Amino acid sequence: MPRYARVIPDRAGDRALDYLIPPALEPALAPGSRVRVPLRARLVLGTVVDVLDESAVKSPKEIHEAIGGAPLIRPKLLEIARWIAEYYCCPLETAMACVLPQVVRQAEVTSRRLNHVRVVRIPTADELAALERKAPRQADALRAALAAPEARPVAQLTEKAGVSESVFRTLERKGWVAVESVEVARDPYGGESFLPTTDLCLNDEQRVALKAVNEAVTQAGTSLPILLHGVTGSGKTEIYLQGIRHALALGKTALVLVPEIALTPQTVERFKARFASMQGEVAVLHSHLSAGERYDEWYKIHVGGARIVIGARSAVFAPLDRLGIIIVDEEHEGSYKQEEAPRYHARDVAVLRAQREHCAIVLGTATPSIESWHNTASGKYRLLTLSQRVDDRRMPVIRVLDLRRASRGGDAVFAPQLLTAMEKRLAAGEQTILFLNRRGFSTTMLCQVCGHVCQCPNCSVSLTYHRDAGHITCHICGHNERAPKVCPSCRDPAIRHAGVGTQKVEDSVRKIFPSARVVRMDADAMTRKGAYRETLGAFKEGAIDILVGTQMIAKGLHFPNVTLVGIINADLGLHVPDFRAGERTFQLLTQVAGRAGRGEMEGEVIVQTFTPSSPSIQFARHHDFEGFVGQELEFRERFGFPPFTRMVLITVRSQVRERAEFTTQTLVRRLRENVPEGSVVGESAPAPLEKARGYHRFQTSLRGPAVRPLAAAIQTALAGLTLPEDVFVAVDVDPVQLL
Repeated sequence: MPRYARVIPDRAGDRALDYLIPPALEPALAPGSRVRVPLRARLVLGTVVDVLDESAVKSPKEIHEAIGGAPLIRPKLLEIARWIAEYYCCPLETAMACVLPQVVRQAEVTSRRLNHVRVVRIPTADELAALERKAPRQADALRAALAAPEARPVAQLTEKAGVSESVFRTLERKGWVAVESVEVARDPYGGESFLPTTDLCLNDEQRVALKAVNEAVTQAGTSLPILLHGVTGSGKTEIYLQGIRHALALGKTALVLVPEIALTPQTVERFKARFASMQGEVAVLHSHLSAGERYDEWYKIHVGGARIVIGARSAVFAPLDRLGIIIVDEEHEGSYKQEEAPRYHARDVAVLRAQREHCAIVLGTATPSIESWHNTASGKYRLLTLSQRVDDRRMPVIRVLDLRRASRGGDAVFAPQLLTAMEKRLAAGEQTILFLNRRGFSTTMLCQVCGHVCQCPNCSVSLTYHRDAGHITCHICGHNERAPKVCPSCRDPAIRHAGVGTQKVEDSVRKIFPSARVVRMDADAMTRKGAYRETLGAFKEGAIDILVGTQMIAKGLHFPNVTLVGIINADLGLHVPDFRAGERTFQLLTQVAGRAGRGEMEGEVIVQTFTPSSPSIQFARHHDFEGFVGQELEFRERFGFPPFTRMVLITVRSQVRERAEFTTQTLVRRLRENVPEGSVVGESAPAPLEKARGYHRFQTSLRGPAVRPLAAAIQTALAGLTLPEDVFVAVDVDPVQLL
């Protein structure tokens, strides 16, 4: 009896097509299988979403080929993809594309194979001596092969023996060796060794928290998600490590999510050192791996060769079996939210996956998101608290400098108090971190005569000056042009650089402290593969005195010799039109401050600000999370913002401003006809970032008690709306940025 497969071809949205399954492929095909199918006059890749006994299609075409044998998308991950498509208002194919890495979906990268040499006949002393007389190069090559305890890559042996690969081919023809093609994994950490570490002694709070985590692992997902709220330096990572060890002892696997790729090297080092006996079973997934490394790491997980997976946002879809625990470190971080469709939040997907996989989940942070904190109050999450740093180390002293009153002492970047503190640390051989969440040398080029500011032609932002390249660049669309010598408007040479970026901070530090070893760590400086790891390694070893950087150095990093953190401008994110601005500022200040005083020496944090009375700054100064969150929840409830309502942000963009505006206004009218009672649809308005990448942007927002009724109203409104060709609509459920 014929069977059929319902297939969604790649880049086809929700368009599903039925195909006949050839008898030879029936045993291998199931929902989640990748296949190659005929579509019109060509073969395309697609994913099987269902296997059917009947089809309404007359004479369907046959599936051409099955990719990879067993289904590449596990049943539970396929369920999660369906949930993402429904919840985040996106096509199922888009959700499945997120679940399966592109390098695996494309089926273009294959396993890496290298030629290895294996000795098949041991020569006698006389035979080796004869070979030495007749063909000394062959003798050298044979000795190199004999000295190897096992088969070795040809490239290694040719280098050791000083011969070419053809010499080993000659030895193969003579019957001395065999040259075999061997599959070799591309391990991104294969060339590194990690010194084993043992479990650390825990304090009373840590023991209570670990007991709760272990119980959650043992109970196989019957317990609530755990929010581990621990101050910076309180030993959350040690609880993660020992909780994972407990899961491994029960024959289960573990998934660890970190928010920034920059944090991955240090996290990998800690885990590989702790689980040194099973280093090959620790897999890493993030976007800075090469295509081959990502392919090999994913397949290692897929076939059960990895028991611990560490990675950034997309690692939440790692194809692990027998999951025992999921760790979401720095759960408050906005980088867990995907900016393109499907706009999922990895933390929320991790909680869903833990429910589906019946495993424990721990959300760890020093500054919980308002939503997660509210979930503990409403009984959805269990709260565990670490209120003290390990070994009773003191929290750093935070000093706030009012830049309205502080004299800069002739320097455009640093107040005198910060310079004095830096000088003191350099003299004592201690390390300093300087934080500014803005790249480049200066933020604008401003004419002092006519007031002209160099603007991006594609975006409604000013261009940032990068002195190294002598260019002004847009950090939204990447537009790049030479920095002008004279004002483009009035031709006056009085155009100057205004504002401060990390390049300027680095430049100022080098001028003021010429003997200091200074390194900048931001997206411009860390372009080369491995740069993150090398820089952090050098800082850890004490080869860097002052580290200047953006938010990639603000969290998760542990350097005991850092005793001073300077925050150059605490106001950057405070005055943006977003109800989460205060929350993000508090979190960032607390996290950056937490890098100081993690060793034996007490830490100090100096915060430069023009708004010292801001609640975000004052509560961070006193390490008072509960005071801040109490005030913030009161504000959110009064004005009907999440977590007391659910929000959906809709952005309409077009290269023609009037079309974007008219479409948004029409959509608002349709939405108001369809939303359930108790929901609010905002007015059509220009986005805070009104123009980006050449597109004009308008927004509206929906708020209501639940997401699904809002999503249904959006789908109904969009289904009845005919969009012009150059108008695009983006739906962002539970947005974390309103720009």
